[in-house]
Amino acid sequence: MNSHASIPVVILCGGMGTRLREETEFKPKPLVAVGGMPILWHIMKIYGHHGFRRFILCLGYKGHLIKEFFLNYPWMANDVTLYLKRHRQVVHEVHPPEDWEITFADTGLETPTGGRVARIRKYVDTPDFCVTYGDGLSDVDLGRLVAFHRARGRTATLTAVHPPSPFGVVEARGGLARSFKEKPRLEGLINGGFFVFRRGIFRELRDDSVLEEEPLRRLAARRQLAVYEHQGFWMCMDTFKDVERLNRMWAEGRRPWVVWK
Repeated sequence: MNSHASIPVVILCGGMGTRLREETEFKPKPLVAVGGMPILWHIMKIYGHHGFRRFILCLGYKGHLIKEFFLNYPWMANDVTLYLKRHRQVVHEVHPPEDWEITFADTGLETPTGGRVARIRKYVDTPDFCVTYGDGLSDVDLGRLVAFHRARGRTATLTAVHPPSPFGVVEARGGLARSFKEKPRLEGLINGGFFVFRRGIFRELRDDSVLEEEPLRRLAARRQLAVYEHQGFWMCMDTFKDVERLNRMWAEGRRPWVVWK
């Protein structure tokens, strides 16, 4: 039996995406395409590969477009032949339908991240649940992440990653470059999302909570925040350059987050 099938995966999809205005003026950030499919679909495919099938999407800015994408999934994700006069359609399945249960939760236009999680409490009916952002891709082993969380027995676990530098790094000596690394991975760790929470997290959250600020700080102070260090691929789609980079990687066949193939 799939041990992860019943665990809800909460995905934060409500932000305005202001640093990606070129794309988000007309659609929400999770619908920005990578390789022809929304980044949200990629995130859900990562979880699906590890056996998760229940998703709760925290909607906000232009959330109706996310609903429309999934409600019209055969049309949106595949090639379609339409016989207009006969009112008949043939769907050529490029992306067959997934065995997913999706709850679309309107969590408000300007609600902060912690508030969005607080508002979907009624849909979480298991001791543990997952939370992640709607703009981050990774090859993190989600099965090991959940096992780590349960073994530590803490209220929350976050995935810590090494961020890539936004700049190339030059090592110089005597006026000459000794080495050059284009956007190397930095040594420090940052919050990469891909959380696992116990239901006790809801006691820390209010409608105005920013998840990454006071709630996680309180948990850390009480030694209730575990950290799962991921050494593999991770990338956040924060700017238009990130969109271009991810699509360039896709076109070149460099797709480390595509663990489902």
